[in-house]
Amino acid sequence: MANGNYEAVLKLLLEAMQDCTQAGAKQKPCGIPVGVSNRHLHLSQADLDTLFGAGYQLTPIKDLSQPGQFACKETVTICGPKGAIEKIRVLGPVRSKTQVEILTGDGFKLGVSAPARLSGDLAGTPGITIIGPKGSVQIKEGLIVAQRHIHMTPQDAALYDVHDGQIVDIEIEGPRGGTYANVAVRANDASALECHVDTEEANAMSITSSTTIKIKK
Repeated sequence: MANGNYEAVLKLLLEAMQDCTQAGAKQKPCGIPVGVSNRHLHLSQADLDTLFGAGYQLTPIKDLSQPGQFACKETVTICGPKGAIEKIRVLGPVRSKTQVEILTGDGFKLGVSAPARLSGDLAGTPGITIIGPKGSVQIKEGLIVAQRHIHMTPQDAALYDVHDGQIVDIEIEGPRGGTYANVAVRANDASALECHVDTEEANAMSITSSTTIKIKK
């Protein structure tokens, strides 16, 4: 083969390899991992002091999937008009405002109807009494059922062709699989890729820690 022809063929091969690499880099991952959440709460420092003592510091026992968040040794009891639920796990770190996340079924035991909300969207939500080892607090608002959502970075959002705040459907495969609607995309630099559902939603479709979901728009 003449030297000129060899160089031309080599150039075409290199261009083809580059195109394949770029196409592979743009390919969407097959599925998004799922995290299953049970009832829990986040405390402000002021409420933490009331419940556990002045200047109290949370005791981390396990890092969570989202960067900087952790499960704590501390638990509390929450009380509503009709009943109480014990051993509600505290998650850290402390927040500017206390937030209690329950399951829909818990509302019947407590005698309170909690709306489905994203974390931090607490305006107009009901309150609840929280009892700790050193005292109790009555929050005026902050009781919610967590809305289904997907944590991701802006780079992940670009790969999945979605944006922060978008509402999508998700598809779960398996013998009890199906589709969940009204799933919020939460895209920011402080997130790790994971879809969050609560235990009631997970049980309904046999979702486990090894389950992955696909976004349907």
